Amino acid sequence: MSTTNQKITALYCRLSQEDMREGESLSIENQKLILWKYAEEHGFFNCKFYVDDGYSGASTERPAYKEMMNDVENERISTVIVKDQSRLGRDYLQTGLLMEITFPQYDVRFIAVNDGVDSINGVNDFAGIKNYFNDLYARDTSKKIRAVQRAKGERGERVGTAIPYGYMKDPVNPKQIVPDPETAPIVRRIFEAYASGLGIMKICDGLTADKIVSPGVYAFQRDGNRSGNPDMNRPYYWSQTTVRKMLSNQVYCGDTVNFKTFSKSNKLKKRIKNSPENILIFPDTHEAIIDRKTFDLVQKHFEGRKRPDKQGEIDKYAGILYCGECGSRLYLHRAKTMKPELNNFMCGGYQSRKTDYTSHYIRESVLDRIILESLKEMTAYARESADEFYEMAAQNGRAEARKYSESSEQERKQLEVRITQIDNTIRCLYEDRVIGRITPERYDRLAAGYESEQNELREKLVKLERKAAELDLQEQYILKFIEQAREYIEMPKLTAELLRVFIRRIEVFEKPEKYSRTCGNTIIIHYTFECDEVFLAEELGKSA
Repeated sequence: MSTTNQKITALYCRLSQEDMREGESLSIENQKLILWKYAEEHGFFNCKFYVDDGYSGASTERPAYKEMMNDVENERISTVIVKDQSRLGRDYLQTGLLMEITFPQYDVRFIAVNDGVDSINGVNDFAGIKNYFNDLYARDTSKKIRAVQRAKGERGERVGTAIPYGYMKDPVNPKQIVPDPETAPIVRRIFEAYASGLGIMKICDGLTADKIVSPGVYAFQRDGNRSGNPDMNRPYYWSQTTVRKMLSNQVYCGDTVNFKTFSKSNKLKKRIKNSPENILIFPDTHEAIIDRKTFDLVQKHFEGRKRPDKQGEIDKYAGILYCGECGSRLYLHRAKTMKPELNNFMCGGYQSRKTDYTSHYIRESVLDRIILESLKEMTAYARESADEFYEMAAQNGRAEARKYSESSEQERKQLEVRITQIDNTIRCLYEDRVIGRITPERYDRLAAGYESEQNELREKLVKLERKAAELDLQEQYILKFIEQAREYIEMPKLTAELLRVFIRRIEVFEKPEKYSRTCGNTIIIHYTFECDEVFLAEELGKSA
């Protein structure tokens, strides 16, 4: 039986990574030989191979498959030949739709050589059953892969395949990542620029102007990876989305973050954001590109206004300035028609729930003056009386560490005891399953619940240990503050960089006498060495 020369005989081959484990019989080369021999022996002409190597049959997002179906829909194909039905796909609904509706609609003959299927003889019931079992195989394979990935992720191994920009595979240990000497400096540049107060758009413009190749293009040039959708026509174009994602990626401070997203089924490729309690974080698993303090400063900035206002400027206090009563952020109000000296901050809680809070109104110029004067005093003290400053700050830090240690020790012991109890419980459940006291399904359900609780407890334990470690580093923070005080001697004006170098949080309280022109707001400044200083805006009434 021969086809017309005008139309294509499509010889479709597919091999997934899972299929490779079954042996040479499924290799692409072997599939090609079988299909070519079949076409030759049965008089099919104008043959064209469509090959998907390394693609799962559970997905229709296969390049060659999509090309073939496009040719089918444009009536360029007369016959589709595959080694067996599973090569076409393992989703029985989709494969059944192709065989019973799509192919007949476009008058395409379908042949599965090893299954004895030829649509010219009609589609038999066995073909549908075969598709169903192919689908079951795909589900089972997907379940096994998910279980393996879950186990890896819970051990703290990276479960993602993509290597973050700034890193490369460790030549010694391919499972580990190390900073890429070519791109790691670019990552540091981005974080430092943002921490200094530069907006994301200006960062992107600077990278483009300096002809820094974008992450997607760089990955393609390095290893041919197209997952980053490289735009080869604009190799130096950096999108704001790319930079924003980098600035919030915890991998850069040396942590592994697993299960940030999930899919509901092997048939659904859309990834859904996981809830925080289901995300596992493993600190210090690889060499950091960004120190944790810089990373935390950037995240604090993200908590504030992430985008420039209508004047193209970013609030320098974003992520630092808060209401002393309700904890809401204070938002900057300014306009082209308003004089700069009238720019002011107001409580976000007041703006959204006016009956519950007060405005905490304070002029930006007044706040700038108070913060800058306080900052000059504190840094001068650190420079000129370094030993005295160190003792003062260290004493406060030690007191806080002592207080925290006493309160957290009992909680830590309770967490460790409960984690051990759960281990014993799961072990007993497993023994019950082995001897048949409980069903495998019940074991899976109970074990999953206990493991989820255990993961939450371990996360709490990690947070406790991280807080303790931070307190242990307190003296290092003091020394860093003294070092930076010696570096920043001249402070002609208050900048975002100065704020993020020396200050971690500012709290503004309402005036003791509301609407008073003579009394000011109470302002609490939390410096980076954890010493709190209180200053009164004495002259607010005069300046306002």
